[in-house]
Amino acid sequence: MIEFIKKYFPFLIIITIISLSSCREDFEFELSSGDLEFSSDTLYLDTIFSNIGSSTYQFKVYNKSDEDISIPSVSLSLGDLSKYRLNVDGIPGKSFDNVEILAQDSIFVFVEVTADINEIASQNSQFLYTDRIEFDSGSNLQSVELVTLVQDAVFLFPERFNDGTTETLTLGQDDEGNDILIEGFFLDDSELVLTSEKPYVVYGYAAVPPGKTLEIQAGARVHFHEDSGIIVANTGSIQANGQLSQDQDALEGEIIFEGDRLEPAFADVPGQWGAIWMTQGSTNNSFNHVTIKNATVGMLMDSNDGTGNPTLTIKNTQIYNSANVGLLARTSFIDAENLVVNNSGQVSVNLSLGGQYNFKHCTIANFWQNSFRQFPALLIENQLETQEQTFVADLVEARFSNCIIYGNERVEVNFNRSDDAAFNFKFENSLLRINPFNNQLFDEPEFDIEDPTKYENIILNEDPIFLDAPLNRLIIGSESPVVNFGNPSIAQEVPLDILGINRTLSPDAGAYQNIIFEDE
Repeated sequence: MIEFIKKYFPFLIIITIISLSSCREDFEFELSSGDLEFSSDTLYLDTIFSNIGSSTYQFKVYNKSDEDISIPSVSLSLGDLSKYRLNVDGIPGKSFDNVEILAQDSIFVFVEVTADINEIASQNSQFLYTDRIEFDSGSNLQSVELVTLVQDAVFLFPERFNDGTTETLTLGQDDEGNDILIEGFFLDDSELVLTSEKPYVVYGYAAVPPGKTLEIQAGARVHFHEDSGIIVANTGSIQANGQLSQDQDALEGEIIFEGDRLEPAFADVPGQWGAIWMTQGSTNNSFNHVTIKNATVGMLMDSNDGTGNPTLTIKNTQIYNSANVGLLARTSFIDAENLVVNNSGQVSVNLSLGGQYNFKHCTIANFWQNSFRQFPALLIENQLETQEQTFVADLVEARFSNCIIYGNERVEVNFNRSDDAAFNFKFENSLLRINPFNNQLFDEPEFDIEDPTKYENIILNEDPIFLDAPLNRLIIGSESPVVNFGNPSIAQEVPLDILGINRTLSPDAGAYQNIIFEDE
């Protein structure tokens, strides 16, 4: 017997190993490495009514690797408090452990939601109910966003096709002749009037078709998801005309463009969405009593329409918390009155590649504190430099009358000039922040403060005394040096400040007439 065991012991060991392996098939599954793919990265659920369940929606989770994998955890971010319900590969619940997917295979995830709309709105002050399904954790964390409409809002988003692709817009071609695509869609005729009746939520870029006008009525609220915005096509127009409230402490009837994250923590977070982009050839664009906040670029006005009329008219408008630029204009024709721009990651107002501009009673500031900023509040240029070449265009006019241009850097007005094109600008009855460490800057012709063709009746480097500039409260106090400093003839052209206060008798510079601060 002993000899038998000695002779066949190696074979017994092999048989034992094979037997144990066949009983523990889970050892064949590798842990997920964060390389899952999904048929949709955001699941949009229809409008839900109080205590009535939604339809069932689904998406697929793909394991396109050659290994069988196990996902350690699949769960709703809000856990048991979530209003969503899941079914993962046939098993209902809100959290799951060790979800297995075979190599080159997939599983279904089904999603439903039932919620009390009034409860959600009262708790979150949001018209959207959102959560996300989280797959794994740490560096391997992947997620699918869940979005549910809990008020009677309007969703505007690109079409999703059966093959998993999304509708796109073509923005031209790159240097290699390839189309430059962006996720977006053209608005239908039925979508070209936005009212105050319901809020709007835009996913992707909503494009105004050629020859059409997007009308945004007083009191409208337009919310943009990440990487979303508005594009106005050649010969198209956007006209956003809000109204001033009778209450001077509020802008009731004001139009607001902002992100779709309405939690207080996101109230002033820059870069939550893309831009309002008026492309070359767009015409008759106008904004009045509008606030644009938390974009990447608040407004981009690209070129002009070739007529003798402004391509963009801006009145009583505020642009705050832009990750890059508040107002970017290239070879444009802009008239601006009572414009307030502040807190921009790069430049608050960039007049790039020439153009024609007239700013009256505007407050252009930059008190950006989120990162280092190397550009001024106002940058005026007649050239645009790229890696391949430099473009120049005439700066026909850039006039700033009764304005404030200030910020938390020492030089908040700067120039980029080419002698190969015209460069005409003038500041009059305005307060400017130009306080370099080295006064050699004033030897440059653009900074010749004594030249009356460029500077006339200027206050230099005095604090305008804003109420709270970092928080975008740029109304001035009664002790401000710009009180009664405005040119009365300009004030006659813009008789009311941004809050509707008459300024004709004693105009202050900037967009606001002064008030007495409580601590004064």
